[in-house]
Amino acid sequence: MALLCIRIAMILVLFLAFSENHGFLRGVTSLGINYGQVGNNLPQPEKVLDLLSSLKLTKARIYDTNPQILTAFANSNVELIVTVENQMLAVLMDPQQAFQWVSTHIKPYFPATRITGIAVGNEVFTDSDATLLAYLVPAIVSIHGALAQLGLDSYIHVSTPNSLAVLTESYPPSAGSFKTEVSGIMSQYLQFLSSTKAPFWINAYPYFAYKDKPDEVPLDYVLFNPNSGMIDPHTKLHYDNMLYAQVDAVIFAIARMGFDGIEVGVSETGWPSKGDADEVGAMVDNAAAYNKNILRRQFKNEGTPLRPNMRLEIYLFALFNEDMKPGPTSERNYGLFQPDCTMVYNVGISALSSPSSSTSSASISLTSSATKVTNMESLVYLKFMIFLTFHVFTRRAYCAIV
Repeated sequence: MALLCIRIAMILVLFLAFSENHGFLRGVTSLGINYGQVGNNLPQPEKVLDLLSSLKLTKARIYDTNPQILTAFANSNVELIVTVENQMLAVLMDPQQAFQWVSTHIKPYFPATRITGIAVGNEVFTDSDATLLAYLVPAIVSIHGALAQLGLDSYIHVSTPNSLAVLTESYPPSAGSFKTEVSGIMSQYLQFLSSTKAPFWINAYPYFAYKDKPDEVPLDYVLFNPNSGMIDPHTKLHYDNMLYAQVDAVIFAIARMGFDGIEVGVSETGWPSKGDADEVGAMVDNAAAYNKNILRRQFKNEGTPLRPNMRLEIYLFALFNEDMKPGPTSERNYGLFQPDCTMVYNVGISALSSPSSSTSSASISLTSSATKVTNMESLVYLKFMIFLTFHVFTRRAYCAIV
């Protein structure tokens, strides 16, 4: 009997070692997507969930706490980051108001709806209304306190997305530093992130750098296409794309404030498929290249040159073209999909005709061909291990009978 247990244990150890090395036990981490709602022709949340499910996307960010979306996404595998609108910050500084807000907007939906984060405001550090900044950290602390009172703080992080304009220097990445006028409140914010292990979110758009200086910024560098890249003269790190350089600039800026180990994620990045005459580079080919190349990088679970072993979390902007967004034409053309759920362009998504719908659905593979081979090898190996285990048990039972 002891020999039998040893054999079974050896089989399990071999299988676990193989499966860990070959990715069998690893889930494929999903790319995130921003689901904006500034349109008068967007599909119902239930149809959006169907679209996300068909794409195998399991992370999304919304810009409010729309009860229709929170209800529709219940009992799905989609993780949601919800948002507190900027105009609510002054109210939610009050711990009692924050508790009421969380009790009304979060608690009734959790855990059926997988709310994993609350974005308190959006780009507050660089908002034109400077008075908002004084409300930010108190509102963040109050909301986190309310989550703690309700026993939700270990499941839902609290942070705020920031514009890259919060940096006074971003090139080279090692020169990254925050604007001096926000340093006081930024230090308080970073202290909160450090103590709660929440991420620092950045909205980063290499498109804007190219649009402003197309003669100086290489297009291939911003699109993740093959290029010679740049080497940071201080760290000697090589960058083959601007997005990773921007993220590392934020990491250096945080370090200059005396904080280390805070995760930096990309809450928004994207490329418009259409723009006005003066919006250089806003075209379908560039948008498709940018998002397709990000998707490829996400397949590899890549980190930045400064943090190569920490996967960079990225949320693409956006799921849909939103026809009611103000501003230049580009603002209404960041979507991967039209409001009728047809693709604006293909980023590696293959259209599949749906017999139950007149519009096309879509499917996306979140594993590379190499990963598919690996998973097949793991499946074969699993079958082999099951066979061996069955053989050992049946042999033992047979011997016992004999």
